[in-house]
Amino acid sequence: MLNLEKIKGIIFDYGGTIDSNGMHWADVIWMSYEALHIPVSKDIFREAYVHGERTLAKNRIILPNHNFWHVIRLKAETQIQWLIDNKYLSEDADFTKYTTGIADWCYAYAQMAVSMALPIIKKLSEKYPLVLVSNFYGNIKAVLKDFHLATLFSAIVESSVVGIRKPDPEIFRLGIKELGFTAGEIVVIGDSYDKDIVPAKAVGCQTIWLKRTGWSEYKGDETADSVITDFAELKEIFQLQ
Repeated sequence: MLNLEKIKGIIFDYGGTIDSNGMHWADVIWMSYEALHIPVSKDIFREAYVHGERTLAKNRIILPNHNFWHVIRLKAETQIQWLIDNKYLSEDADFTKYTTGIADWCYAYAQMAVSMALPIIKKLSEKYPLVLVSNFYGNIKAVLKDFHLATLFSAIVESSVVGIRKPDPEIFRLGIKELGFTAGEIVVIGDSYDKDIVPAKAVGCQTIWLKRTGWSEYKGDETADSVITDFAELKEIFQLQ
């Protein structure tokens, strides 16, 4: 049970929490494939998605100045090229049309989600210090600036910068250190049960789980101090006017 009276600071996840209202980005990107009528099955898309994520994790393709449109465009390029190389798409497939279309569609989706989250985060920043803890590519500051979020966080703990990735609980310890409170006085808000809620609980933080779609099916025994299905529910939890 969430103890609101104890909370002195908040740790936010970014991707999947603030920029998609709990939707896993694989599902958002898949929606863009459907909108663009890219002729592959969802199972094949998931293979392309995994390939793309591994490629971007291993290679310095995303640069510090890249905003979110650039990130999605680069993800799309690795995915579509893999689909062509493995003959799931024709060699004559319109590479630029697909990759630009995916980037445009997903960027618009993120803009919509952030525009809803932004006023809530602003109000929370007036009541609590906020820290961002995110698995990202070294360009989170550029992404936050583009979406007008940069000034709302007192500190940013980014996996590619600190060399620790979720679900390692140590990345949350860094967020706790930035806030300067005890773990029990901090609530972690995230969309991933395995990468946000479990490690945050392990270090003693309170947790709010934005539960919508995950990469895998949920087992049914997942718990958090509070479970929400829409970012807007934070207004009620924190009694925001």
